[in-house]
Amino acid sequence: MDYSELTTEKVNPNTVNIDTCSTSDILKKIHAEDCKVADAVGKTLPEIEKAVDIIVARIKLGGRLIYVGAGTSGRLGVLDASECPPTFGTDPGLVVGIIAGGDKALRNSIEGAEDCYSQGSGDLDLLQVSEKDAVVGISASGNAPYVLGALEHAKKLGAATIALSNTYPGSVIQVADVAIVPIVGPEAIMGSTRMKAGTAQKMVLNMISTASMIKLGKVYRNLMVDLSPSNKKLKDRTLRIITQATGVTREEAEHSLQQAKGETKTAILSLLCGCEAEEAHRLLEKEQTISKAASLYWEEMQGRKVVGK
Repeated sequence: MDYSELTTEKVNPNTVNIDTCSTSDILKKIHAEDCKVADAVGKTLPEIEKAVDIIVARIKLGGRLIYVGAGTSGRLGVLDASECPPTFGTDPGLVVGIIAGGDKALRNSIEGAEDCYSQGSGDLDLLQVSEKDAVVGISASGNAPYVLGALEHAKKLGAATIALSNTYPGSVIQVADVAIVPIVGPEAIMGSTRMKAGTAQKMVLNMISTASMIKLGKVYRNLMVDLSPSNKKLKDRTLRIITQATGVTREEAEHSLQQAKGETKTAILSLLCGCEAEEAHRLLEKEQTISKAASLYWEEMQGRKVVGK
């Protein structure tokens, strides 16, 4: 294909003299280009919405969210996946990121790895991808063979396929059930897609994972209630979340957290309903969100009163 025709590979007319600019002007030019990213992402919100609903449906069936990418795109997918367990208390296998060239490519550039079509499908086979999963292929150019191989194989396996790219046309776009394509225009430095394209991808991936976790009950109001207090900072944040959600004192929050065996969501529901931690845990196993679990508690309480009469 003619890569020179891709938006991500074109020369940016606004920065053609950037090499002769002062430091201040260099930064201003880069910043001016970066300011275009949010608007480009905003135009793709309908597609992101479709992707989130598909992902949530697959996860509820017992599936996973799997990111596949090469280079910067792959690193961003791995980054987003790795931040889900500490932020939302997910199992490490629920959101998975794989990168062309393997984990070594996270620190060392292995550019040739993105050209291996068969490795994309091979890496998915190692994960035993099935029809329950949702696979997001990330490629700034929309044509990385590794990502294309992964998406085409995922489709054959019955998995949902989503493409995240930054240019039209693109082979990964044609394969995907949903295509998210924020067009950010030529980079400040020609072809350096770690810049605007990478920033747009990071924003979209944040939206995908965060919105999915909200829909899965990992957030109450705007608080991360499945947070695991695994270090001093997170323990402090957990206690602040409990006090914010329930209005209790810090000491009461700490006691409730202990009773809930470190489960933030259980501690909050227990305080909101005035029930024991074991009861709160049981309710949350039936209803994933605090709001629905609380409603279930009050429905059950009302039913017990009626029976008691």
